[in-house]
Amino acid sequence: MNCPLHSWLPALCWVFLLLGGCYCLSDRDQERDRISSLPGQPQNVDFSQYSGYVTVNEQAGRALFYWLIESPESQNPDERPLLLWLNGGPGCSSIAYGAAEEIGPFHINADGKTLYLNPYSWNKLANLLFLESPAGVGFSYSNTTSDLFTAGDQRTAEDAYIFLVKWFERFPQYKHRDFYISGESYAGHYVPQLSQIIYRRNKGIKNPVINFKGFLVGNAVTDDYHDYIGTFEYWWTHGLISDATYKFLGIACDLGSATHPSRDCIIALDIAYQEQGAIDPYSIYTRPCPYTSSLRRNLRGHHPLMSRAYDPCTENYAQIYFNLPEVQKAFHANVTQVPYKWQTCSDIVGIYWADSPLSMLPIYRELIAAGLRIWVFSGDTDSVVPVTATRYSIDALNLSTVTNWYPWYINTKVGGWSQVYEGLTLVTVTGAGHEVPLHRPLEAYILLRSYLENKPMPS
Repeated sequence: MNCPLHSWLPALCWVFLLLGGCYCLSDRDQERDRISSLPGQPQNVDFSQYSGYVTVNEQAGRALFYWLIESPESQNPDERPLLLWLNGGPGCSSIAYGAAEEIGPFHINADGKTLYLNPYSWNKLANLLFLESPAGVGFSYSNTTSDLFTAGDQRTAEDAYIFLVKWFERFPQYKHRDFYISGESYAGHYVPQLSQIIYRRNKGIKNPVINFKGFLVGNAVTDDYHDYIGTFEYWWTHGLISDATYKFLGIACDLGSATHPSRDCIIALDIAYQEQGAIDPYSIYTRPCPYTSSLRRNLRGHHPLMSRAYDPCTENYAQIYFNLPEVQKAFHANVTQVPYKWQTCSDIVGIYWADSPLSMLPIYRELIAAGLRIWVFSGDTDSVVPVTATRYSIDALNLSTVTNWYPWYINTKVGGWSQVYEGLTLVTVTGAGHEVPLHRPLEAYILLRSYLENKPMPS
């Protein structure tokens, strides 16, 4: 019998005759990854979810874990773009942060067992794809133990690209769909590096499978030299360090060096951290979680427009929820391959990081010249990758200004400030810390909407 293929199926789709009918491997793989429901999930959820693995290196046995959350049926998911979200660290889970406390539709209650809906979820604007990367982060794994100690920027970007190529084969309905990448913090490296690979490998292809349109990054590690200048300045101007330490940092941290921080610089940084005291450096005006032993990754914030009272301990709830056996089963997690319990941030990956270029600015110049849509946003209460660091890095690009610095609004309230350059848009979000969508969810929602519509922030 003849076996007709839908127009969106890949040309090399394997088709079988089963009981007189047709079956496509991509359909089967999708259904295998479908999440029927998550433990503690609210009722009346009207969007589809999928999760599972894509093997990116057969020989080493490296497999990356993903979670796809489609737009609600009422928002026409077939017409919505696809947005990949990456968290940084390096070594931190995009599911723990991006999905579970920032832009995803489900956030975790204090009991660590039940979920509630996020009214400002980004899946109302785009289909969301979260990736735990590199191998060794979250549920992603490698059968080669040495991979956990040798991860770095280059392999992370290459593996992420291989993941995407294979993932689009599994989900061919997303082929040729508008595709964007977003992330924050050390994903300031991941996002432009992956973007560069996609852009270069799409060259000469009229209708690429990965129809990459651009990226947006928040509080992003961008350029070591300018990031340090801006960070030290932020600490001093916000009263977090003394005059003497500010001067010591300028001397000990050779900002013109072609290498990463020297021993003297690390000593100066330790002094600065001691002077800052027991604050949450990722959100300097909000209280830290009293049950978090380290503030190094305690990313928290509060906003009166949030649907719930601020809780600085949400990371702890993720640690509980994603370790529940019934949750891992619902996610199709291969826990037999994960040597340690699920963690929000790996204790290994990131500590032994193999390569980290000093600057992303050359990639920005290449992708700006290519005409891709590039936005950079920054919460202004983050002292780890502060707004001053971002502004110094952008200034180093020497871009022409299209629209001068102006306040943008939500009704009559200032949501932040923006400046439009030739090929890049900068947006600040007032009162937001390192995780902008957590601290200012409505503002972040408007930010993404403006980006996808390619319109300036509302003035």
